[in-house]
Amino acid sequence: MRMAELYAFGEAVEIGSLTFTAEDIIRFARNFDPQPFHLDAELARHALFGGLCASGWHSSAGWMKCFVPFWTGECRRLAAEGIAPPKLGPSPGFTNLRWLKPVFAGDTITYSVTLTASRELASRPGRLINTILCAGRNQNGEPVIRFESTVLEFV
Repeated sequence: MRMAELYAFGEAVEIGSLTFTAEDIIRFARNFDPQPFHLDAELARHALFGGLCASGWHSSAGWMKCFVPFWTGECRRLAAEGIAPPKLGPSPGFTNLRWLKPVFAGDTITYSVTLTASRELASRPGRLINTILCAGRNQNGEPVIRFESTVLEFV
């Protein structure tokens, strides 16, 4: 089965949710993005965003943290139905990454994926390149992250 046979073009599929705790935000920031508004709640109150917020890279990693178990579950579900799941490979990259709104401590982000295009690679027979829109909304339904990604599929 191909990804384009499994998911309708333009239809968002929720892949999971993640709650960003103050502890997780600070731990991620210490390791990867040590800006004061990610590390210290008091300093963050007086900074641009007005409170402790996650690094945009943290919210991006949250999408992948939700996608991997979602896709593993989809593969199990399809196999149980006797359907060979699409064989996805790595992503050659992403574009148009936008951090639209800060993700504050206590926010729960629900992530989604939308298949927007699929085409065969002329240079590599037996491979497709799928384009997906990756997004996240907070508990109030406000968009917080959006990016386009590509993923290889082996047919």
